[in-house]
Amino acid sequence: MESSSSSKKKKKHFVLVHGLCHGAWCWYRVAAALRSEGHRLTALDLAAAGVHPARVDEVGSFEEYSRPLLDAVAAAAPGGGGGAPPPPPPLSLALAMERFPEKIAAAVFDAAAMPCVGKPMGVTTEEFMRRTAPEGLLMDCEMVAINNRQGAGVAINMGPNFLAHKYYQQSPAEDLALAKMLVRPGNQFMDDPVMKDAGLLTNGNYGSVKKVYVVAMADGSSTEEMQRWMVDMSPGTDVEEIAGADHAVMSSKPRELCDVLNKIANKYE
Repeated sequence: MESSSSSKKKKKHFVLVHGLCHGAWCWYRVAAALRSEGHRLTALDLAAAGVHPARVDEVGSFEEYSRPLLDAVAAAAPGGGGGAPPPPPPLSLALAMERFPEKIAAAVFDAAAMPCVGKPMGVTTEEFMRRTAPEGLLMDCEMVAINNRQGAGVAINMGPNFLAHKYYQQSPAEDLALAKMLVRPGNQFMDDPVMKDAGLLTNGNYGSVKKVYVVAMADGSSTEEMQRWMVDMSPGTDVEEIAGADHAVMSSKPRELCDVLNKIANKYE
């Protein structure tokens, strides 16, 4: 039997970051499992997502969108956080890694957009769109006109068929129903200066944080080829695979994802 001090040492603080149009609510299965194992947990809503009070057109920059995460990581104990973002974007995790590398023991990209040092963060989203056939890219998603401090633009509202066939096709029906009710329009901020800055992510900060990429093997949105391309762009990234996982890994394979997170937590102190 482990001593109480040994057991306490292995407990970690996980920071769970949602993807585009989603919110902290999408982590409910994983959050319950991690808490039952004694881990500390922060599942947060980025600006204008989940139950955050702002509207999408009130969030004027990617920095402002990412602020809830940046504030949470800034307040965390050094080395105590594990980040696990679901569907791409957000790229907010990469921004937090660049700003606070000493606060993050390991960053877990769960079938998510993972940028690399030396290229703009927006390259991953552009490459994803380039590799996806136009007829299957957006399906019944709606483009919502917005006007914020950066000027006129569009946000994306995920359609029910897109969610069913691209994100949640392997997930329980109740998780798909929940997503259909709770998704909100999301802004990819492709014209934001942060997305275009090739020097933003540095070897000394972002590159110094251990990265683990979780490949969702049954992902209907981002292909395995695309996911492994991102891994190849960041040499040294560890890879975990989850068979039968769709894009919403936290819904389709929550137990398997928790096992991967626990494995990573035990490996990286």
